[in-house]
Amino acid sequence: MRAMVLQGQAPIERAPLLAEDVPIPTPAGDELLVRVRACGVCRTDLHVVEGDLPPVRDRLVPGHQAVGVVESAPPDARVRVGDRVGIAWLRRTCGHCEYCATGRENLCERAEFTGWHADGGFAEYAVVDEEYAYSIPSVFSDVEAAPLLCAGIIGYRALKRARLPDGGRLGIYGFGGSAHLAMQVVQMLSSTAPGLKRRIPIRMIDVWAAHVDAVLACVAHDLRRCVEAHRLRVEQRSGEHIRV
Repeated sequence: MRAMVLQGQAPIERAPLLAEDVPIPTPAGDELLVRVRACGVCRTDLHVVEGDLPPVRDRLVPGHQAVGVVESAPPDARVRVGDRVGIAWLRRTCGHCEYCATGRENLCERAEFTGWHADGGFAEYAVVDEEYAYSIPSVFSDVEAAPLLCAGIIGYRALKRARLPDGGRLGIYGFGGSAHLAMQVVQMLSSTAPGLKRRIPIRMIDVWAAHVDAVLACVAHDLRRCVEAHRLRVEQRSGEHIRV
């Protein structure tokens, strides 16, 4: 199969990822073999490639927002050959620690991650533990579903943890991939729940397309510096919107 293989960590400008022919991975007894049809690119992939995260393997296939079709599965798996599944960042946890026992397995200190501890989705095939494969609803295309496996999970979790009360305000700071997906969830809820749009004013950043990269590179406390550096214009409108 073809795969993008990281030979050694280096700035992305040096093209450290090389397309190679490599063997199709062999799934373990509890794993699925997935034929990858789409894989998103995450900032964490750049952290792995460029060395912001320490290397744990000599050669690695990054990518942790993969969507594909199951080619083989254990006999007792909840998914079957031909099903469409997603492969996300969290690959495996210990299953026994306090975090795993209380539904917070993302904090497990023995967790392993796709595209860092094990090969990921920048390839034609990938393997994943059956328990950590996500069934993908037919309403999403492969490309639409891929970013939901990282940015979507993060944004939705943050939205749930915000515990926004009736009549509360939702503030989103750092308008990147997770935030723009969380905003779409809020807009969907606003359109399906009578009165919700009226009860939850949303403070958001409208980004001029010409400056989107500059704005997404900013965090909240550096927003003014970013605006000055890129000569953007900020307007406060009715206390509800910030237009950049």
